[in-house]
Amino acid sequence: MLMGEGVEWGLHCCLALAWLEDQAPIPTGRLAEIFELPPVYLKKRLQPLVRAGVLASVPGTRGGYRLARAPEDVTLMDVVAAVEGATEAFRCTEIRRRGAGAEAAAGEFARPCGIAGAMRRAELAWRRELASQTLADLLAASPAGAPGRVRRFHERLGG
Repeated sequence: MLMGEGVEWGLHCCLALAWLEDQAPIPTGRLAEIFELPPVYLKKRLQPLVRAGVLASVPGTRGGYRLARAPEDVTLMDVVAAVEGATEAFRCTEIRRRGAGAEAAAGEFARPCGIAGAMRRAELAWRRELASQTLADLLAASPAGAPGRVRRFHERLGG
């Protein structure tokens, strides 16, 4: 399964916003500078997180982004689903019914395909794992110096 870079960008921005929680909303350009990302593209990646209620967008000249919920209330699955969408990674098209399968008795296809079942179980395990981890878990596992580095960088940029 291949996820777009927007997932990584979104998660890192969420962590930075958590570390800067006592600050005013952080503008897109500032978040982009913290990670040396293109601001226009980053803004497009953050908008789905606003729609999903992970981030809050504050309009105006002093506006920007902040977390909309506490870090312990945002799962990694929340971010992945917001950025990538909730569609399943594997979609069975029932090719087993074509070609040689077209000659099979109708009852042979009464049960779901074993391949589709295996793929569904694997995806559910992946989704459960992401849903069991929160931003708070990532914050706790972050290197001790990371929050301070982000804060100092933000301050050097005029924050």
